[in-house]
Amino acid sequence: MDAATTAKNTTEPVAIIVGSGPSGLAAAACLNQLSVPNIVLEREDCFASLWKKKSYDRLHLHVAKKFCELPHMPFPATYPTYVPRKQFLDYLDDYVSRFKISPLYHRLVESASYDEVSRKWIVKARNIGGGSGEVEEYSARYLVVATGETSEEFVPEVEGLEGFTGEILHSTRYKSGKKYRDKRVLVVGSGNSGMEIAVDLSDHGAKTSIVVRSSLHVLSRGMANLGLNLLKYFPYCVVDFLMVLLSKLRFGDLSKYGIQRPEEGPFALKVKCGKYPVVDVGTCKKIKSGEIQVLPAISSIGRGEVIFENGKSHPFDAIVFATGFRRSTHKWLKGDDYLLNEDGIPKPSFPNHWKGENGLYCVGLARRGLHGAALDAQSIANDIKSAL
Repeated sequence: MDAATTAKNTTEPVAIIVGSGPSGLAAAACLNQLSVPNIVLEREDCFASLWKKKSYDRLHLHVAKKFCELPHMPFPATYPTYVPRKQFLDYLDDYVSRFKISPLYHRLVESASYDEVSRKWIVKARNIGGGSGEVEEYSARYLVVATGETSEEFVPEVEGLEGFTGEILHSTRYKSGKKYRDKRVLVVGSGNSGMEIAVDLSDHGAKTSIVVRSSLHVLSRGMANLGLNLLKYFPYCVVDFLMVLLSKLRFGDLSKYGIQRPEEGPFALKVKCGKYPVVDVGTCKKIKSGEIQVLPAISSIGRGEVIFENGKSHPFDAIVFATGFRRSTHKWLKGDDYLLNEDGIPKPSFPNHWKGENGLYCVGLARRGLHGAALDAQSIANDIKSAL
């Protein structure tokens, strides 16, 4: 008997959770703690697939572990302040076991719509686990969107990309810089992943360049954690002013190296536009020393070279696109005009962003990291429980 059959033969779920990343796991754990029956639908073959299968080896949580704990289970005291990928996965394994979370894997949600007659959400998911590919139907009073900020890999359209003779990969396929020693590698994208991949490549002896197309804030780990602590007591404008001042003192004027600082502060910008400040892990030092070259936006790509908007061209053996993700919620969530916009981001402002209409909720989409997802999950579970 498979998981789907088991789910159908047991108590009908009160809530359906779509996605089993950390946000979905947090929601399921909170509902389980309150004895609210739920099912979790996951398109991949494991939970936290982005962390398990699509993250580079040296990845660590960029902020202190106390800001990354999921509800009802702190990190072990033996874990370091900045938790490495492997230990975070061990934590998630223990979390799933402790709260008895059993996602239904290989379920690709194709539609979710609210039925006015039954007053339930009807979710249709295709079983893509190698069988017949049949569409299964689930229904529940509540629907929780937990597909995260990182649903589908995004690679921009660039003239000539298909003719490039070197290696092309998205950051989700990058594991380590070992194989790139002495190779010329271009990283496209200057967020946290792009900056850390650039360091990793350089550490392994690659001739590394990075495209920095737009302005960005750079903070140290200490600054980021100080800022998160201060936001409990002070408004964004005060904390951002201090962060910018400390960043200038620590890193100096980065504009001479091709990195401009935005006018809006780092934390305000994150909430407003979803643009996270870069938490420096050694990139700035390597940029200043010339070990990592900063380049402007790409104009076009030739067979073995890249042409940039300043008119210059450079040869490369590989291009890593650390260009982020696009959310896919709009493809399957039907009839929601209140909670999520076309980009899958909540329309209501914080702190009322997690609750929609007709029993629709979202978790982990407010651009507030794992800490925000944990708060969302607890709010959602308490709200559902109080309505029963």
